[in-house]
Amino acid sequence: MVTVAIVSPGHMGAGLGGALRAGGARVVATTAGRSERTQRLAAGLELLPGLDEVIAAADVVLSVTPPAQALGVAHSVAAAARRTGVTPVVADLNAVAPPTMTRIARACAGLPVVDGSISGPPPSARPGARIYLSGPQAEVVAGLPWDGQVEPVVLSGGPGSASALKMCTAGVYKGLTALVTQAMRTAGQHGVLEQVLADLARNGLDDSAGVVSAATKAHRFVDEMREIAVTQQAAGLTPALFEALAVVYADIAATELAAGAPESADRQLPPEEIVRRLSR
Repeated sequence: MVTVAIVSPGHMGAGLGGALRAGGARVVATTAGRSERTQRLAAGLELLPGLDEVIAAADVVLSVTPPAQALGVAHSVAAAARRTGVTPVVADLNAVAPPTMTRIARACAGLPVVDGSISGPPPSARPGARIYLSGPQAEVVAGLPWDGQVEPVVLSGGPGSASALKMCTAGVYKGLTALVTQAMRTAGQHGVLEQVLADLARNGLDDSAGVVSAATKAHRFVDEMREIAVTQQAAGLTPALFEALAVVYADIAATELAAGAPESADRQLPPEEIVRRLSR
C-alpha cells in the first residue's frame, strides 16, 4: 500500500487525501498547530503527531498550501526528510510561478521533486479536478490511486511546465471573477445591478455564485495574482495587470463577503446582498 503525506490538510489538501484514501492509499497528515477548521477538514485522514512522523511514513508528499507558504513548506519538508533519513517523492501542487518552482526544487535538493498544479475544486466539493504534473517523477504521482475523483495529466515539458499552465489558466478564471466582482460593485453604486447582470447573462458571465466563493479565498488569491505577475514578467510581458488584480483581491478580502470558509459559502445569496457585503 502506498503512503501519501498531505502537507497541509486544508480544504483542497483534505479533499485530495480523501480521494486517495477511497482509492486504497494510506494517507497521513498532521494538524499540529493548525486551526480548528483544518482539524475538522482533516478528520478523515490518519493524523500523526508532527511533520517528522508524516514525512518519515511517506512514499509521496503532496504540498498543498497557499502560494506564499509554498517555499517555506518545501524547506520544512526537506529538513524533516534529512532528520528522518528518508527520500520521498515531493510534489509541489501550489499555485506558483515557474521561477518560484525552481526555488522550491532547490530547497528540496536531494529529494525527487514533481512540479504540479490543480485545476478545479476539491474532490470533496465536486469530483473532476485535474492535476497537471511535470518532471521526471511525474508518472509516480499520476499513478497514485485517485479513485476516479481526480484526473492526473502528465505534461511533456520539464519542471515548471505544470506551474506555467496554472499561472495561465488561473489568470483567466480568477481574472474574470475579479472583473465580474468589480462590475457588480460598481453597478450597485450606480443603481444598475440588475441590468448589468442581465447583460452579462447573455454571454454566460453572470457568475454571482463564483463571486461569493472567490471572496472567501480572496486572501489567498492576492499572492496567486502576484505569482502570475512574476510569470508574465518572465515571459517578457508587463506584470501590471496582475499586480493590479492582487490589489483588487486584497480589497475584496477586507469585506464582509470574505468572512467564513469556502466550504460554507452561501452561493445562493441574491446579487443585492452580495454587493452589500462587498461594500467597504
